[in-house]
Amino acid sequence: MALRCALILIFAALALSFLGTADTLRATQEPAAAVAPAKTWTPPDPAIIPQGPVGDSIRLGLQIFNDTPKYAARYVGNKMSCTHCHINGGTVPGGIPMVGLPGIFPMYREREKEVVTFEERIEQCFQRSENGHRLPNNGPEMVGLVAYTQWLSKDQVTGRAFPGRGIPPIPELNGDKDRGSQVYKQQCFVCHGADGAGKPPLIPAVWGPDAYNQGAGMYGIAKMAQFIHQNMPQTDPGSLSFQEAYDVAAYIHFMPHTPFDIKEHQ
Repeated sequence: MALRCALILIFAALALSFLGTADTLRATQEPAAAVAPAKTWTPPDPAIIPQGPVGDSIRLGLQIFNDTPKYAARYVGNKMSCTHCHINGGTVPGGIPMVGLPGIFPMYREREKEVVTFEERIEQCFQRSENGHRLPNNGPEMVGLVAYTQWLSKDQVTGRAFPGRGIPPIPELNGDKDRGSQVYKQQCFVCHGADGAGKPPLIPAVWGPDAYNQGAGMYGIAKMAQFIHQNMPQTDPGSLSFQEAYDVAAYIHFMPHTPFDIKEHQ
């Protein structure tokens, strides 16, 4: 009996060993199951903004973001709106989105060489990109803008940058403004016009009195080239080469922009 039990145990062990080997062989021979792609971020629908005072503030922030000269007229000195740089209400990855930003401030800024708050960063945009003045931190405009960006960021992890933050980097090149003028005529003229004045509030000016001033980030050729390559023309973003993006950025840079003196924008 003991011998029989021993033989049964040996055969059982061999069977399990064989099954394990077969499973291993099958796993190496069969193709691995396809990994589901990461879910693309979907902007929240403005229709779900809640009712009540908080929702009213969020909606005001959205209005200011999309038509800043109309809804924050006291603080704007041109016809630029936040959405002209932060595309589609700050919701486009690679289009300088606002998603997740409230959760990563305060932040050290090399340009200012100091740590700034989220509200301070918004004020800088008004002073530079919108050629205007600082918003009071406790005013309805600032509160609304912060409320709107927090609502956009409601599903993001605090302290972790949104994967589509900013603009993707491109190689550093030298732009040629003469070549850029030709690219502008071919690719940009139809929307932004021969005078660079655009069609506000829908299409921004890219130079002249209604465009950003010389203190704005977009006045830098490299920053503008990144933005153009990633997002322009909006009918076919990404279609321009790195060199074409640098060339048209150089052309726009050397067209007239309002000088910037921080003391005049407090």
